[in-house]
This record gives sequence, structure tokens and C-alpha cells, in this order.
Amino acid sequence: MGEVTVAEVMAELRGLEEAKVRAVNERHGDDHGVNLSALRAVAKRLKTRQGLACELWGTGDSAARLLATLICRPKAFGADELDRMVREARTPKVRDWLVNYVVKKSPHAEELRVAWFADADPMVASAGWALTAERVVKRPGGLDLAGLLDVIEAEMKQAPDRLQWEMNNCLAQIGIRHPEFRARAIDIGERLRVLEDYPTPPNCTSPFAPTWIAEMVRRQDAQ
Repeated sequence: MGEVTVAEVMAELRGLEEAKVRAVNERHGDDHGVNLSALRAVAKRLKTRQGLACELWGTGDSAARLLATLICRPKAFGADELDRMVREARTPKVRDWLVNYVVKKSPHAEELRVAWFADADPMVASAGWALTAERVVKRPGGLDLAGLLDVIEAEMKQAPDRLQWEMNNCLAQIGIRHPEFRARAIDIGERLRVLEDYPTPPNCTSPFAPTWIAEMVRRQDAQ
């Protein structure tokens, strides 16, 4: 496939815009109306295009930025670039895809996790907590899990929504993956009651940490 311009891609994204999709997304703090399956299909066709990805990110358009996270080369970004990008990512889906599809695959992920973890900007701090939860699951060695629980116990209840969500995820993952901390994680969840009333669709697990931990441990034990 030949060269594709950012103008051509932006025109295609505008053609994929759906009012109903935008209305649903806006209820969750996102500001685009492109069906994500359609967006992934565009990315599959374009394949990896680092230069185009950087141009799309630079437009500031959320759909374009989501596409950029799918067609970029994660290891091509420096730590300073990723720090700038996470601070520019002001909607939940853009930030989530940037962290999950780009930062987690970057050689700078641990450096950025440490830098972002206690950032004064709660959106940036939420990225640090997302990376921390990833380490709790995959590479817990060297993490102070008891210290993480101390911070969660002291700060999660009052944290802004996105930061609270990621801290709660970290709490649940500690309880699920590390039996020696399970009782304390459940106790913290039961006392703070964070996300206890979160609307959960049928056949999905509640994000309320004690319920989440119990269900995942039950599944592990059943295997």
C-alpha cells in the first residue's frame, strides 16, 4: 500500500463517525463517535506507520489518537515523548490505549511508572497506577506490596475517578495474585466500599474489590 496522508485518514475517520456512538462515548468522558471495531479495521489495513501515527497524534483528535496507538512503533518513542503524550491524553479511552498499547511495550515503561506513580496530575498518576497493577500481575519482584496497600488504604477513597479506578484495580490484583496479602486487600475493600455500587452488566464481575477478588480466586481454585 502506498503513502497515506494524514488528511486522507482524517477524512476516513470523519466518514466513520456515528452520532449514537458519540453519545454513548460522551457518557464515559470520551469525545469521538467512531466504532472501535471500525477503527481497528483501519489500523489493520494501514499496518505499522510510525510517521503517520505521530502526525495523527498531533491533530489532537481522539479518534485519530486512538488510531495512532494502534499503528505506531512503541519502542520508537523516547521517555520524554511518552511523558508528553500521556499528559496530552485527556480522555479515558485515549489514555488507556496509550498506556496499554504503547507505554507497556516501551523500554521506558518502568522508568515512567516510577515517575508517574505519585504525579500531582491525577490523570498522569492513574497511568502510573495502571503500570503498577501490570507489574503486580506479571513482575511483582521488587515491589513493596505492603506499601502499596498502605497508600491505597490512605488515598483511594478520596481519589478522583480515574485514579481511584486504577488504585482499585491494583488493590484487587494484589488480593488475587498474592495470597499472603489477600485478607488485608479484602479488608481494605470492605472498609472503603469503593465501587461497591458500580453498575455491572449480567455475567460480568463487579469491580468492587472484595467481590472481584473472591470471584477470581474461585475461578483459580476451580481450574
